[in-house]
Amino acid sequence: MTDYRRFQYPGATWFFTVNLAERRGNRLLTDQIDLLRTAFAQVKSRHAFEIDAIVVLPEHLHCILTLPVGDSDFSTRWGLIKANFSRRVAKGERISKSREKRGERGVWQRRFWEHLIRDETDYRQHIDYIHWNPVKHGWVQVVKDWPYSSFHRYVKLG
Repeated sequence: MTDYRRFQYPGATWFFTVNLAERRGNRLLTDQIDLLRTAFAQVKSRHAFEIDAIVVLPEHLHCILTLPVGDSDFSTRWGLIKANFSRRVAKGERISKSREKRGERGVWQRRFWEHLIRDETDYRQHIDYIHWNPVKHGWVQVVKDWPYSSFHRYVKLG
């Protein structure tokens, strides 16, 4: 298996995109939003992180996470979140031969995309991107209409 080299910046803030394995016509994340919230909460209770911004769409999510000072292990957190959610979801997804051979579920794409937030401008741009994403993908006409977004928390905070 390929050994992915990822930047190690303890305590950094990161933007992530995480996708389901089957994106077309899949509404699993929003249909099972409570299971996803539980997965995040359980992992967060053992491996601290802050969710600065998040949007959950039916088949993928974007978020900005900040890790604790001295900690750079976001890969473990994502592995645990994905595994926790997958264990709770009823089986029935299509499983490729390679996944079947390894005994894996077919819920998530194996990898995720990360971007180190460089400065305040980069941070704000990614928050805007996260909150605009449901409109971009045509799920709603205005940002405030998407219920699975930290946009509502930002509004409450002013």
